[in-house]
Amino acid sequence: MEKETGFTLVEIAIVLVIIGLILAAVLKGQEMITQGKIKGIINDFNAVLTAYNGYQDRYKAIPGDDPNSGARWTTLGVSGNGNGTVDGEYNDATGGTSEATYFWADLKFANFFPGLTDTAAHAEAQPSNSVGGIIGVQNNALGMSGLSICMSAVVYKIAQSVDTQIDDGNAMTGSVRATVQTAGATLAQLPDLTGGAPAANYVDGSTYVICRSIP
Repeated sequence: MEKETGFTLVEIAIVLVIIGLILAAVLKGQEMITQGKIKGIINDFNAVLTAYNGYQDRYKAIPGDDPNSGARWTTLGVSGNGNGTVDGEYNDATGGTSEATYFWADLKFANFFPGLTDTAAHAEAQPSNSVGGIIGVQNNALGMSGLSICMSAVVYKIAQSVDTQIDDGNAMTGSVRATVQTAGATLAQLPDLTGGAPAANYVDGSTYVICRSIP
């Protein structure tokens, strides 16, 4: 009769330890990716703020609203109305008459923000954020006065962490606010931000448009 063989308790313990180490490494890797995305969104906000302030310092005008930009950059060929606000919505399509899209063209032509300027449509295109959504600007977004920078396609954990690090961690209050969007929404399907403050705080599993008021 052949002797039956099997795993010893020591061998089983070694396998379990290896599995545990692999799982720990995977979870640590996922957490590092998430932290990188949180930092990326914060950096996106800061990059726009820096570009906005630099443009104002140089041209004494608000990007997008600048009444002289069309003459300054003939490829653009259009200017803002100079009324002191950036008209339009954060998800306006390029090629129209929206100062919210001129905003990006002005920053790109002035070399304050990266992007193509070979055509007006390329210059006006909203840039992508660190999680693959768009970056846009809008006045009076989510009940905040003045101009705000808004990011789409930001999932719950990242949105709440960004809000906590910059502001108060509450989607409904403060200088950082957010509203739910449909995951994978097209530009035209993104939520309207003109209806006041969002109705609920951050909820696990949801995707958000998160906005930061420009001081």
